[in-house]
Amino acid sequence: MLHLKMPQSIYNKLIKTAEKESPLEACGLLAGNDLTIHAFYPLTNMDASAEHYSMDPAEQFNALADMRKHGWEIVGIWHSHPETAARMSVEDQKLAFMPGVSYVILSLAAGHRGEIKSFRKNQDGSFVEEKIELS
Repeated sequence: MLHLKMPQSIYNKLIKTAEKESPLEACGLLAGNDLTIHAFYPLTNMDASAEHYSMDPAEQFNALADMRKHGWEIVGIWHSHPETAARMSVEDQKLAFMPGVSYVILSLAAGHRGEIKSFRKNQDGSFVEEKIELS
């Protein structure tokens, strides 16, 4: 089973970013190597929606340029669920276009606050949950 390695400091940044953007979904990129996350790039949710997101293309370009400088790649695509559990919604599944990356979701919903889960798309289009190891 694949699993992501995420520093506690990045997890804390995800929560802080999600809380700041709530009630809208927050989004961003997770960068690193070999399923180990080294950096988080918060990006603007261009949809300004509580139910879906699209990332600002100019910010994505800048994040990718910075990743290249550090020798990193996109390890994950992250977004928050302000009102629901950390699960792959139908909308999330439809928008999961990038193969080989993790789709990381953080919930702020009552009873699920701080819950974080990661999913990877299989070749048949289904999704499997990955373990996240906080360090």
